[in-house]
Amino acid sequence: MRYRSLGLSGFSVSVLSFGAWQMGDEAFWGVSAEADAERTVNVALDAGINLFDTAEMYGQGESERLLGQCLGKRRGDVLVASKVSPENCSPERLRQSLENSLKRLGTEWIDLYQVHWPPRDTAFSAVWTELVRLREEGKIRAIGLSNFGPEDLHEWHDVGDAVSNQVGYNALFRAPEYDAIPTSRDYELGVLAYMPLMQGLLSGRYRRIEDIPMMRRRTRHFSGTRTGVRHGEDGHEDLLTATMSELFDFAEAVGLAPAVLALAWLTAQPGISSVILGARNPAQLQSNLAAADLDIGPAAVAQLDEITFPLKLVLGLNCDMWESAQLSRIR
Repeated sequence: MRYRSLGLSGFSVSVLSFGAWQMGDEAFWGVSAEADAERTVNVALDAGINLFDTAEMYGQGESERLLGQCLGKRRGDVLVASKVSPENCSPERLRQSLENSLKRLGTEWIDLYQVHWPPRDTAFSAVWTELVRLREEGKIRAIGLSNFGPEDLHEWHDVGDAVSNQVGYNALFRAPEYDAIPTSRDYELGVLAYMPLMQGLLSGRYRRIEDIPMMRRRTRHFSGTRTGVRHGEDGHEDLLTATMSELFDFAEAVGLAPAVLALAWLTAQPGISSVILGARNPAQLQSNLAAADLDIGPAAVAQLDEITFPLKLVLGLNCDMWESAQLSRIR
């Protein structure tokens, strides 16, 4: 396992980190007979993964509860990251949200406490001031951001500090490359990439749009007429399927599983501290761990860049996968 610095936090984090959303939210991910949270977490620990990411909104706290339970006595050996929802960012609610997360996780502190989405009803200065109090009390060790675009990053740093920014980023969604990641790097923030396999689309499991579960067909890649989609755009379904097919063909040509290739490409991108990889069973995680020590080289990186560039171009600068540019929550 390779390790990298997380911004100016002083933390050294594994290049692949563990995303706990999948193991605590059956309403979104569906019921799986193969799900085994405890064994999956143990595989991650044994592989050298030392950063575990969750949030209070994942499964209404169930993800935090399960993660705390699975880490058990090994909690002190790892870094735990969680997130406060934007509606809970007012000073009077933020502290209670943290206390609730600590209780569910069964821990006395959270190593990286992140603002999940930029709050629009509370001044950033008020959020940061309360987070600093919690940091001084030892309840959190570092302050992180999530889904912050360049405008919000500038505003946040006018009043306070942070060590990281978590962004939705993968080979099929490269919008953060335009502004969000460069601005994060300007502020010396470590970048954590979530949804690295585009909710399974880069795993090679789905070859047709109709095969993709409905809950995973809500991003701007898909037609705005589909059930549950709210962005109102035309989508880019033909280009998406053509891009996926070309990626899978390239993966086969170089002898790698599509997911491993996609993860290795992502770890090679500038500014990435860690790639947050979700898994619900040990086999799923184990199959993707090959990317942890894999350098695919500049030629392969360039080939994937070329294959995915048309999709990057049509999706544009908007880093919100689910909303139109006019309604984007990421500024």
